[in-house]
Amino acid sequence: MAEQEPENVGTLVAPESDVLGPGHSYGSVTDKISSIVLTRGTGNKYKVGILVALLLLFGLNLGISVLMDIGVGIWGINIPVGWGFAITNFVWWIGIGHAGTLISAFLLLMRQKWRTSINRFAEAMTLFAVACAGMFPLLHMGRPWLFYYLLPYPDTMGVWPQFRSPLVWDVFAVSTYATVSLLFWYVGLIPDLATIRDRATKRFKKIIYGMFALGWRGSARHWKRYEMAGLLLAGLATPLVVSVHTVVSFDFTIAIVPGWHSTIFPPYFVAGAIYSGFAMVIALAIPLRKYYGLEDFLTMRHIDNMGKMMLATGMIVAYSYVMETFMAFYGGNKFDIYMIMNRMTGPYAGVYWTLIAVNLVIPQLLWSSKIRRNPLWLWILSFSVQTGMWLERYMIIITSLHRDFVPSSWGMFYPTIWDYIILFGSMGLFFTLFYLFIRFLPMISIFEMRDLVHKTAEEAHS
Repeated sequence: MAEQEPENVGTLVAPESDVLGPGHSYGSVTDKISSIVLTRGTGNKYKVGILVALLLLFGLNLGISVLMDIGVGIWGINIPVGWGFAITNFVWWIGIGHAGTLISAFLLLMRQKWRTSINRFAEAMTLFAVACAGMFPLLHMGRPWLFYYLLPYPDTMGVWPQFRSPLVWDVFAVSTYATVSLLFWYVGLIPDLATIRDRATKRFKKIIYGMFALGWRGSARHWKRYEMAGLLLAGLATPLVVSVHTVVSFDFTIAIVPGWHSTIFPPYFVAGAIYSGFAMVIALAIPLRKYYGLEDFLTMRHIDNMGKMMLATGMIVAYSYVMETFMAFYGGNKFDIYMIMNRMTGPYAGVYWTLIAVNLVIPQLLWSSKIRRNPLWLWILSFSVQTGMWLERYMIIITSLHRDFVPSSWGMFYPTIWDYIILFGSMGLFFTLFYLFIRFLPMISIFEMRDLVHKTAEEAHS
């Protein structure tokens, strides 16, 4: 029995709206999205892109192999800078994953229609970013093969993890975040997997997609259970947007290091995470929109709304920068004051002022609707924000550690070639997974877009 469709829906054609192009019917949406997976195949640009991603992934494998053989001494970390690129990358990748959860869960609960075209690949982006983030604390341990020591499992020695350690908090936060995000993403895929199964012409594709569709037939009972599961997972995922990066910020705030011991870090980190996350959604959405001809599904309203979200969270981050500087001088603590002055005028001043330029000044262009509605400019701005957010994490970690309380313990951090290889290699892992996702799974939710067509057409005809 094929997937059930609403009665008379084939006769409905949705008019143009701000979230959907003109003239789409129930069937045309299904044809256009499913054809990307089933019939379109891969073009030359896709092949070049995945080849570059695989080359970077090879660099990551090489870097990890050398790290396992020699140790963390291949990195630039030293005393006093015991945290370097690894923790910077960890916080950056976790932040990128936050927009997917926000779009999927929070906007679903708020009944925002414009999320429909971007939620699927934003959710996938979350999973791939968390996969990239999760490996860095483990690699930074020095003995990553003993990672299971962080898990609270019974053993004969009676040794348990140190629950006052932020590293253990990260294990629980990231694993919970990854689990809920994976379930939410997969549950949302089930109706579309059934559609691909029913439209596939090759037997092995029918079998594979059928296995993952879990016997979906589109019955009323299936839809009822699906909606209950979706709302339940959305309710679980929404607080995770706040809690996970709050826990990550606790890695810093529980320390007495100048620049870290601050109550502003939890909201500061959460806003920064959503900021960089939406920047990554834009960086992915605009090329996909152009390459696959999805202008009818990813309309200017989507582009504009994502620009507005990036502007709003960017202003919160800018406010955090101002308040961090203000509170250091207002509090009168000489170590905090020196930390701020060292950021602005010390050996890493170039990082600080570059960060201010690309993360605070340049994004002010988003106040202009012409910039927000220009895909090329918005795409360029998204890379500006990504660069700025990575530099922000680098600045927070390095400038606070390299000069703390005692001048005799001061030192400099100089990244090595292996720091850069593993950083860019993690990007290779992310884009390899993303390229495979858009090749084998529908990047836009078919059933949600069909539901949008149905509702838009009914509203027009009522």
